[in-house]
Amino acid sequence: MTMDAKVVLEFATVTRGFSLLLQAVLNAAIPDHDADAFRPPRTEEPLYLDSLVDWLFGGLSHWDAEHFLFIAERGYLYEHNFAFFPLFPVVIRGLAETLLWPLSSWLSVRGRLLLAVALGNTALFLLSVLSQHALSRLVLQDRRLALLSSLLYCVTPANVFMTAGYSESLFAALTFGGLFLLEKGFTFRACLALSIATAARSNGLVNMGFLLYLPSLYAISQIRVYRATSKGHSKVLHYIWVITRLILTSLFGCTIIALPFCAFQYYGYRTFCTPSTSPEQVHPALLSLAERKGYRIPDENGPPPLWCMRPLPLLYSHIQDVYWDVGFLRYFELKQIPNFILALPMATLGIMAAYAYYQANPELCVRLGLWRSSSNEGLDKPMPGFFNPRVFVYVVHSTVLLVFGTLCMHVQVLTRFMASSTPVPFWISAHLLLLNEPLLHRRRTSKPNVQLQPHSRNGCSHTPQNPIIALLTNFRSCSPTTQSILGYFVSYWLVGLALHCNFLPWT
Repeated sequence: MTMDAKVVLEFATVTRGFSLLLQAVLNAAIPDHDADAFRPPRTEEPLYLDSLVDWLFGGLSHWDAEHFLFIAERGYLYEHNFAFFPLFPVVIRGLAETLLWPLSSWLSVRGRLLLAVALGNTALFLLSVLSQHALSRLVLQDRRLALLSSLLYCVTPANVFMTAGYSESLFAALTFGGLFLLEKGFTFRACLALSIATAARSNGLVNMGFLLYLPSLYAISQIRVYRATSKGHSKVLHYIWVITRLILTSLFGCTIIALPFCAFQYYGYRTFCTPSTSPEQVHPALLSLAERKGYRIPDENGPPPLWCMRPLPLLYSHIQDVYWDVGFLRYFELKQIPNFILALPMATLGIMAAYAYYQANPELCVRLGLWRSSSNEGLDKPMPGFFNPRVFVYVVHSTVLLVFGTLCMHVQVLTRFMASSTPVPFWISAHLLLLNEPLLHRRRTSKPNVQLQPHSRNGCSHTPQNPIIALLTNFRSCSPTTQSILGYFVSYWLVGLALHCNFLPWT
């Protein structure tokens, strides 16, 4: 592990510990809001340590986390539970039944699941930090920018969703790790990682774009080499082989990534369209909740839902439409202006990233980054930093997520949606800090602790200091750009914990 990676891992560990401590304090100090949220009844008698675990980590179980905990404990009982993909419930149930099994005499299943959320998401976030840093070093080819972006990721505006019982940390770890493997040329292992990520969140399907683009980039590079070195009949055979391999790789990769989504939809179809259970088999308290709230449960003696009759009976689309009212431009209402304001900082970073990259590389963007023109160095000698040609596909991916999230989703979700799916918001933020913050470039000042890479007198490198901590401790001396970026990250980091952990609306 490099020194930079150690600094990032240490900072991530500190932020995780502080997040868990702060959510416990805030959850105890602030009364829970009486929100109209999913709150299933407890059907298991509490054991000795349940009240302690609930006091310490109860703030991690609110809002959508209740769905994940319920699925991990009871399985997919209600129709709207199928909006939440199965990998995260499987992970925390696995932890509860293995690592935490010795506590089963003192903790109920619910208590062990809640403890598994705290431990599991802490470990998964640390893994996602290391994956994000490795990917950043590889793609950006700039050690300083990679370090700064990874440290910013440790104070992500989506912090509470990386800590609570949500699948964001799991998805980020698999996505960043899969993209790192793909960049390194380990295509099969990358496909597996990205496929597993799709079992955690549906937007993992968007990662198929990387399986189409990066192999195409490699194929074009190979064709250029063959064109310069091969002749005649062998050149044609090389071209055919490269194109065939590209098609097969892309088809295989996309199939593997889409497979978990398709399998989960098939499971939902079988559960509700050809059910083999009846309401009599459901716990009376859970059945009563279904009747009171109008939740659909499988019933082998009842008529199938209408969505089962559609030409393409996708349960996920039905749930998003009926239960969450998600659709194109449906959120564009005056009453949603506060939510658009909440999403504005993340949207601004996404827009700035796309605009700045296009301004710096207009020809590359027009050529989709696939081949070089005769007037530049091309892709063989990329310049380091955010404007590196290798960043192009990530900016496109980020822009696609931004446009889709703004037009077709509950827009306040944009913060965690992008923060767990793409490194671009952190890359552009780090790029702006390095571009506009003089303190990051000073080597000899009255404030020597504000250094990105200090050196000893004999010229040997020591462990690099944490520039984020240095900037925060000198916040008033920072540039307006730095104050805006760090103010956004830290304020969302803190306010999100206070609101979300007390059933108050947040992103």
